[in-house]
Amino acid sequence: MGRTIQATEPAHLDMPCGPHRQLDGQPPNVSCPGRARQSFPSSMKRLSRLPSAMTAPRPSGAASNPASIRAATVAFTLALLCLLMGACRSPQPPVRPSIEFTRLPPAGEGSPNQLDTIEGRVTGARPGQRVVLFARAGWWWVQPLAQRPFTAIQPNSGWKSSTHPGSAYAALLVDPGYRPPSTVDELPETGGLVRAIAKAEGPMLARPDPKLLDFSGYQWAIRQTAGVPGGSPNLYDPANVWVDGHGSLHLRISKKAAGWTSAEVSLSRSLGYGSYRFVVRDISHLEAAAVLAISTWDDSGAYREMDIEISRWGEPAGKNAQFVVQPYYVPANVVRFLAPPGPLAYSLTWEPRRVAFIAARQSAPGTKTNPGAKTKIVAAHVFTSGIPSPGSELLHLNLYVFDNKRSPLQHGVEVIVEKFQYLP
Repeated sequence: MGRTIQATEPAHLDMPCGPHRQLDGQPPNVSCPGRARQSFPSSMKRLSRLPSAMTAPRPSGAASNPASIRAATVAFTLALLCLLMGACRSPQPPVRPSIEFTRLPPAGEGSPNQLDTIEGRVTGARPGQRVVLFARAGWWWVQPLAQRPFTAIQPNSGWKSSTHPGSAYAALLVDPGYRPPSTVDELPETGGLVRAIAKAEGPMLARPDPKLLDFSGYQWAIRQTAGVPGGSPNLYDPANVWVDGHGSLHLRISKKAAGWTSAEVSLSRSLGYGSYRFVVRDISHLEAAAVLAISTWDDSGAYREMDIEISRWGEPAGKNAQFVVQPYYVPANVVRFLAPPGPLAYSLTWEPRRVAFIAARQSAPGTKTNPGAKTKIVAAHVFTSGIPSPGSELLHLNLYVFDNKRSPLQHGVEVIVEKFQYLP
């Protein structure tokens, strides 16, 4: 009688769970525990698709052909093995999304008028996902504009946009529902609608060669890019800064074709805790919209700033100076006073959890422990809350225009700083 291969009952095979049943770094599929006997009724149901030569019964009395039987048996076995191997194989894990930079602008001070190209690529992005960029200038500012916060991902997984200068840059891969704020104190963490984050800062960023000058034994960098001090857009011109033959520093606001241009210098290195003292000539002539700010601030955070500011902020009457620990909108962080005509010495003594400000008519230098020695105090205040610790802060002297529509600047301004002293 001829032999017939039939698929009427579940087949039971002793199949080895070898390497084909386990992906590197993953546990074996639970359907293949060692060499246990397995039933594969669903696999057997698929045998109806096998060639008829493998499954159809041979006519009764037909001569037995051992070669044909062996060939059919081998084909059947191979087909069954393929089914079994496919059923036991673990699925490939999804690719974890990531984002990176391929082109970075140099580090720079925040400027509303300057844009640089920034590029990168993503891995494992899904349809609808986009890139959100931030540049750090005290706070993290969404780029290139608050009205245009999203950057599209190209078909080749690359992305390209523009950004204003910052001391650091960040790129976020986000889901369609993510709505970025215009500014944040700290970047969000990965999770939820934020799928991946890349950040570039410090040595990762090139820094343009600054224009330097020497004043009171220290090197100072002259600002050359536009800025937004006090929330007011200002252009800066290096020609508005110089040191005269007596060693005094001159800062000037001057009129150019594009409008008023301001002046700013920053110390080329951080000094940290200690006493900072400046002797400034008469500032009683300052117009209400002009601001002289003596500040120490750290661009790595939003509220790492302390200020001595001489200005009426556009108001024609009232006190013309203040001591500030940022944020200024906390009432206890601001002390206003009236700076009288004539030269004054302004000092800031910075210690752990404490900063002391003094404005005085000074006839002789003070010391760190007694900065008001031999002085007539005009104003003084000690702050003990919200005091930043040293980091990458720099000392800035900034003479700029405050944007007040009711009392705009009418004339050019010049301020002379006779000397700067630092006592650690």
